[in-house]
Amino acid sequence: MRDVYVQWPAPDVIISDGAYGVNGFPGDTNGMTGLREWYADHIAAWSEQAKPNTTLWFWGTELSWATVHPDLVRAGCVYVQTIVWDKGVGHVAGNVNGLTIRRFPVVTEVCGFYRRPETWLAKASAVSAQEWLRSEWLRAGLKLSEANAACGVKNAATRKYLTRDQLWYFPPVEVMTRLVTYANEHGLLEGRPYFSLDGVAPVTGGAWEQMRHVWHHQHGITNVWRHAQLRGEERMKLPGGGSFHLNQKPLALMERILAACSDEGDVVWEPFGGLCSATMAARKMRRRGYAAEINPRYAEVARVRLGVEETELSLAA
Repeated sequence: MRDVYVQWPAPDVIISDGAYGVNGFPGDTNGMTGLREWYADHIAAWSEQAKPNTTLWFWGTELSWATVHPDLVRAGCVYVQTIVWDKGVGHVAGNVNGLTIRRFPVVTEVCGFYRRPETWLAKASAVSAQEWLRSEWLRAGLKLSEANAACGVKNAATRKYLTRDQLWYFPPVEVMTRLVTYANEHGLLEGRPYFSLDGVAPVTGGAWEQMRHVWHHQHGITNVWRHAQLRGEERMKLPGGGSFHLNQKPLALMERILAACSDEGDVVWEPFGGLCSATMAARKMRRRGYAAEINPRYAEVARVRLGVEETELSLAA
């Protein structure tokens, strides 16, 4: 699989919908034993290939996600939140025998949302963005209160952008540009440039924007996504009837992810393609989708669904 990853351009978004530990498809594990090993090489490759603004969306059951979560964190993923997909009572209606299952019917899946850490190299060690901003300002010999003048405000900038406590805010591009300009115009001559990522020139607004993942807020949408499991035309069917893939994700859910955290032209990885719903959504939304699928039957149906040639969808062993 690493051979496939290194052939793809660096991802802006990774959407993982792999093993759940429920023996739900050929190659899935039966239970949580072995699940961490199943993902180990993938997680290592994601970490190696990711950019500072890459986001990861990790689908699973609540237990499979929780099992793999510590390994994601160790690999440098920063946990943001958990999305719950509520499929509704129609998902189990008529299929539950309350005398035998002796538990509440399960109508949910979860998706762990992760980002990359906001860290910089300072004096050969990694520091947080919060630490770096404050240390660069002080290195310039400037008073903390001068940040107010730099940002054109009366008393908010110091608290928001240079504080040491939990009130810290990541400076938006326009604010960061003001801080950088002020420090390099008014700071000590011998220490320039200040706020430089390469030691040669101050960080630009465009480079600063790339240090943080894309986020387009969608009002009214919470971390609980209510959407019935697929039926009708979108559901891929076997020739004799029945679902081709039992866990085919609705395009609407993939589109919601991409609308929130990507822009047109961004690179979307779908390592465990299945029927390639994430890649389908990426193409529809003018993103660049890259998918891999180990099962030849799924891969062939995905190729037909996407309308691509064989060479455009990786078969990864």
